[in-house]
Amino acid sequence: MVEALKDVSIDVLQGELFGFIGPDGAGKTTLFRILTSLVLPDAGSAFIGSLDVVKDYKKIRKCTGYMPGRFSLYSDLTVEENLQFYARIFKTSVKENYDLISDIYLQIEPFKKRRAGDLSGGMKQKLALSCALIHNPKVLVLDEPTTGVDAVSRMEFWELLKKMQKKGITILVSTPYMDEASLCDRVALMEHGELLAVDTPACIEKSFTGNLMAVKSNQMYGLLSDLPAGRQVLEQFPDATQVFRFGEFIHITFQSENTAGIIEDLTNYLNSKGHQEIQISPIKPVIEDCFLALMDQPATR
Repeated sequence: MVEALKDVSIDVLQGELFGFIGPDGAGKTTLFRILTSLVLPDAGSAFIGSLDVVKDYKKIRKCTGYMPGRFSLYSDLTVEENLQFYARIFKTSVKENYDLISDIYLQIEPFKKRRAGDLSGGMKQKLALSCALIHNPKVLVLDEPTTGVDAVSRMEFWELLKKMQKKGITILVSTPYMDEASLCDRVALMEHGELLAVDTPACIEKSFTGNLMAVKSNQMYGLLSDLPAGRQVLEQFPDATQVFRFGEFIHITFQSENTAGIIEDLTNYLNSKGHQEIQISPIKPVIEDCFLALMDQPATR
């Protein structure tokens, strides 16, 4: 039996935009299904405000809006029909709560007669968010809402979330995209059902220890290789504590604060291995650097 969540304990403040950041298998979806009363926890307890997710599940479903990771609306119904259907389920109407969804719905209203299954990924996303909001929830739970959509749609979606937050809605959002962490008030970094850190993005970045360098050369394949011979080029360099891929660069952490000395020694080291056009520069850590460092330190969990 797989233990999906391990001693997860978090308090989310009212009106907060709180992000759960982690890769697939981190436990984000299981946690959200428990919070929305779709899955019963085997142990522990969870509350939405003062409502217990097990005892008060009917009340919780009335005060929460849930947007699952997969598009779950009726593909054979139109945009308008889907929205009206969800409004009726909660004994309300689109007209009654139109102000809640107006910022979103205005973008999809030109396609209101189109079947939901024929919408683009970004439009499906906005329709699903409209349906999750139509009953005026106090808490909005969004499971990886930006997965599979283009970069522009992702940013538009986060702008919509900020507008929802200003209306007093507490928002819980999960994402595998580390760059979205900076858009949250606070985040929980998760891996294999465990919490690695819970804090503001800025505080998590400040907690990073070590001297971080970005490295690039004309033989990046050799540096990036998963083969032991390739990784050992950088991992065996003295004082290198962590080595991670990061786009077109390699990020390396050193304990020494002697930046100039590190750059000189590492340049000479790579030259001796046949590398040319070497670029080495000190950088400030971002959330992804912190997450990878925490994953590499199981004792800190």
